[in-house]
Amino acid sequence: MNAQGNNLQLYATSTVFTTTLVQRDKTSLDHLPLDLFTAIESLKKELNAVILAHYYQEPDIQDIADCIGDSLQLAKAAANTNADVIVFAGVHFMAETAKILNPDKLVLLPDLNAGCSLADTCPPKEFAAFKSAHPNHLVISYINCSAEIKAMSDIICTSSNAVKIVESLPQDQQIIFAPDRNLGRYVMEKTGRDLVLWQGSCVVHETFSEKKIAQLKIAYPEAEAIAHPECETSVLRHASFIGSTAALLKYCQESPTKEFIVATEPGIIHQMQKQAPHKHFIPAPPLNNCACNECPFMRLNTLEKLYWAMKNRTPEITMSEDIRLAALQPIQRMLEMSA
Repeated sequence: MNAQGNNLQLYATSTVFTTTLVQRDKTSLDHLPLDLFTAIESLKKELNAVILAHYYQEPDIQDIADCIGDSLQLAKAAANTNADVIVFAGVHFMAETAKILNPDKLVLLPDLNAGCSLADTCPPKEFAAFKSAHPNHLVISYINCSAEIKAMSDIICTSSNAVKIVESLPQDQQIIFAPDRNLGRYVMEKTGRDLVLWQGSCVVHETFSEKKIAQLKIAYPEAEAIAHPECETSVLRHASFIGSTAALLKYCQESPTKEFIVATEPGIIHQMQKQAPHKHFIPAPPLNNCACNECPFMRLNTLEKLYWAMKNRTPEITMSEDIRLAALQPIQRMLEMSA
């Protein structure tokens, strides 16, 4: 099965799992405080905790977070926090990054099953063989990967800084770029560099329909299409602006345009509407009549699970010290190169 097929299978499995978790959550509603926001704020003070949330989280989680951002912003926030406890409202690789940067802090993830379809397309054993088949290549890995893949990398990047990092390296330096092939193709186009791409992809960013986006542009002739570089080339060609999640948010604020077709996970639209309430944001539709443009892993986190994670101080992110130290070096290189 190809990477996209694997992603779709993971998506279907996650959808079933999410339904089961919702049913389980209902059985424990009687034990929840009436005001979750107040209860969570109280736990933050008790634990000296900070809540970091990705833009793709549900609106309630975004609204209670101390820091909202994309992967680069959250990595920087994790590196600089003075909190004793980091509650990471995102997916597993993000919480792992926080733990790599903060070995002595308690790092909590509301749902340990909040994984990443892109990270899952890059198994460590297979990637190790791929790396061995390309000696003398420097490995740049997108942050959307496991701690084990980070440990095999030379530099970590995000969609915010991938182009800058590749451009900073000597022209004759051979490079493996992993795990996202779409971001890799975008970086190749922007830099003119020839990269060896690992063939991974994100189930959400591969689900957008070029045909439906074209139809939306006809229905909303004044709207600008904007897209995340993890999208396929067929979608990117319709975008007037391509950038990281944070860059898309900034662009919407600064552009005089009043309507936007947004080709990335629609959780970001909550922040877009808050920061530009006079503008209209249209989520790019998926291929089928489904909610496939929503990340099923991001949506496993809920406000209720966040409360219970803080209340019970679990689920906790852990890893071996060998993996952590090996993964720390390429992350630090990224932070230094993004200063």
